[in-house]
Amino acid sequence: MTVVGPFFGLSVRDQALEADVQAGLAAVEEGLIEATKSGVPFITEAAQHLVKAGGKRFRPLLVSLAAQFGDPYAPGVVPSAVVVELTHLATLYHDDVMDEADVRRGVPSANVNWGNSVAVLTGDFLFSRASRILADLGPEAVRIQAEAFERLVTGQILETAGPQNGRDPIDHYLDVLAGKTGSLVAVAGRYGAMMSGADERIVEILTHYGERLGIAFQLADDVLDIASDSHESGKTPGTDLREGIPTLPVLHLRARAAATGDPEDLELCRMLEGDLDDDALHAEVLRRLRAHPALEEARRDTVRYAEEARATLAPLPACAAKTALEELCDAVVHRAG
Repeated sequence: MTVVGPFFGLSVRDQALEADVQAGLAAVEEGLIEATKSGVPFITEAAQHLVKAGGKRFRPLLVSLAAQFGDPYAPGVVPSAVVVELTHLATLYHDDVMDEADVRRGVPSANVNWGNSVAVLTGDFLFSRASRILADLGPEAVRIQAEAFERLVTGQILETAGPQNGRDPIDHYLDVLAGKTGSLVAVAGRYGAMMSGADERIVEILTHYGERLGIAFQLADDVLDIASDSHESGKTPGTDLREGIPTLPVLHLRARAAATGDPEDLELCRMLEGDLDDDALHAEVLRRLRAHPALEEARRDTVRYAEEARATLAPLPACAAKTALEELCDAVVHRAG
């Protein structure tokens, strides 16, 4: 039983599958390094900053596993995984500027190193390199990426704008995550199956699986933002809190406070509206949220989405890749504790 890649918690018991996945992820790493090279050394340094910082390579892993339902050695599999990861990395550069984040993947964020303008432009550079690779994968691959990117940006805008009057904030937030995170993870499952020549029904199943798993993955991040330390998550704990981003545990807290009028919950909600740049206040809010039932509610939601992802796999033929995809659901839940 071997843990595959930097995404902890996923084990592969089949030696042939393990070899295929390891080889695929190694080829993706080479592709990422090549795709982030520029004739301008400074651009190369900035573009490779997060590539070299590591990461879970969650999306390329999904591409590789999905490709097992066709020909995993098909020429489009690795380039499509590189495209998905480049797109994801580009969004991280932009997210860190918007969130004014200091740490990403255990290293100073690009905006801290080089300023907001360079960080944004580096993200744009990665998008352009992803597009260049996509051009060789055919018009269908370009269309899929364009639709997913539209959903991703729409999700980000909806998060920024907030729910419309009368809309349940939790439902709004889950829709945001489907766009911001689920759409690109869905593309990972779709590309892997499609590029390998898998049956169209299998492509549809793995696309749907990816979206549900992507939402679960982000919900696990929401839990980690509150429950973990920086060593576990690779970024500063409570970053979303400090930036006033209402993640799922906070939304559950607010819903409870509104429904019950509990004085302690109302007080914690008021604290969340305070100046969380104050380290003492920030630490106290984190401490109280870590002990609050809202955090456990967010964990249960994470499990629910992961189980929905697992359920979509039922029609797939029994094989080592299917088992690994099921265990990927367990790995996501494990991240959330």
